[in-house]
Amino acid sequence: MSEHFISREDARGDLLSCAAYLAEEIGGSDDRAEAIAAVIPHYLAKGEVDLAAELSNSVDDPFVRDRLLIAVAAKCAELDDDEYALQLAEAIEEYGLQSQAREAIALTKAEKGDLAGARAVADSVIHPDHALGGIAVKQAERGDEAAALETISEIDYPGSAAIALLAITSMKVEKGENEKAVEYLETACSLALEIEHDEEKIRTLIDIGNLYFDAKRGDRAIETLDRAREFAEELDNVHRDNLLAAAAHGFIRAGSVELADRTLDAVTDKTQIATALLGFAREYWRRDEHDDAFEALDEAYEVLRSQRETETRDSKLRYGLFGSIAAQFAGFERGERGIEIAEGIEDADQAKAALSQIAQIMTSQGNGELARQALNSIEDETARTFALIGMSDAAAREGSKDESLSLLREAVDGGDTVSQSSSRAMAFSEIASRLIDLGEADEARKLASANLENIAEIKSESAKVVALASLSSVFASAGIAVSEEQNEILRSILMKNIL
Repeated sequence: MSEHFISREDARGDLLSCAAYLAEEIGGSDDRAEAIAAVIPHYLAKGEVDLAAELSNSVDDPFVRDRLLIAVAAKCAELDDDEYALQLAEAIEEYGLQSQAREAIALTKAEKGDLAGARAVADSVIHPDHALGGIAVKQAERGDEAAALETISEIDYPGSAAIALLAITSMKVEKGENEKAVEYLETACSLALEIEHDEEKIRTLIDIGNLYFDAKRGDRAIETLDRAREFAEELDNVHRDNLLAAAAHGFIRAGSVELADRTLDAVTDKTQIATALLGFAREYWRRDEHDDAFEALDEAYEVLRSQRETETRDSKLRYGLFGSIAAQFAGFERGERGIEIAEGIEDADQAKAALSQIAQIMTSQGNGELARQALNSIEDETARTFALIGMSDAAAREGSKDESLSLLREAVDGGDTVSQSSSRAMAFSEIASRLIDLGEADEARKLASANLENIAEIKSESAKVVALASLSSVFASAGIAVSEEQNEILRSILMKNIL
């Protein structure tokens, strides 16, 4: 490109500027859009909305461009620059997305407490129901329930009105105001029955049933869930089993094992049966009914294992569920069983993800031996490195700073063996960020500086932009000033780009 919003001089002395300059230089439309999208959040975090808007507007793909402009407009609203926010919304070409931008502005203003301003913007939205719902929730949060209910009464679509009421109900439940919560749930239930789309109606009724239970009204929970079950049984599409399984889980929470079992008997998809049984296991464990929890979890695994390929609608979902079951065994302090199941997952990516999660759970439980066993079962160096980062996070959450640091340093050593430069760069940036959080700023600076050399080796221009943008945040957090040596690396990166 002949014209740049980032000068070459700025690009030589600043990581984010270099990333943005490289993004502008990328020729392929998709790669360029991906690269620009990677730098925009970093400029928004710095409050540089003008530059973010210019870069967003330079994207050729109209859908990506408009989505980026929506994000910039919302940031402008957050910064109280409403005039510019609305100008950006007007600049969006697609009429529906233009309305979404106004909705985002209205919701941002509502979140900031400017309800009058939010309402004024919402009036210009084609379908303002979602924005009005957000305003109503904020009104209730501030204690003006009468105004909240008045706003909800203006929402045309019953599903949106019900969602807003459920959000307000959740706030009441958290405060222990269960009588008022039940009152709102009665209204939400009436609204749910007005929803024409069957699947949405059923999902809303299930949500209402679960909230009835949270509000200490198990009887109304069971009534509402049973109504949802009746509607779900009438469906003849792929959503039927998913909704019945969700209703069955609700029955277990409400204490009706009989209705839960009867509802689950109507489900034919074994993946959905196993999903529901996993939910049963978690609920039993929450009640300290550990034997029942293990029985339900074992049954979930056996049901899923018995599913033939011809019966499987979504193999990725099935393999992911195997991983969830494996991780849950670990969560129930049966780490060896969890590792055994994870190692048997046929999808390599899902197996690595499950083993990584188990390693983190075992770290949280203080079982270093099983954590290490799960980690050692991961052969891929990239996955092992990120698993170590996750284990470090788990140790940090448990207050074990020394263990957390030790795991991060091991991740650095493992990261050196990762063959793909882009993966190595992202890992090192993640590690450096955590070192800062743990108070090891000097160590973070050294790693971040070394990582810049690694990023220079990345061949993919879009991947290089993503890595540079990520590292720029680390430099900012650690207070790293770009040295002359690092300036030379940035110049080298820019020179390679020209060649």
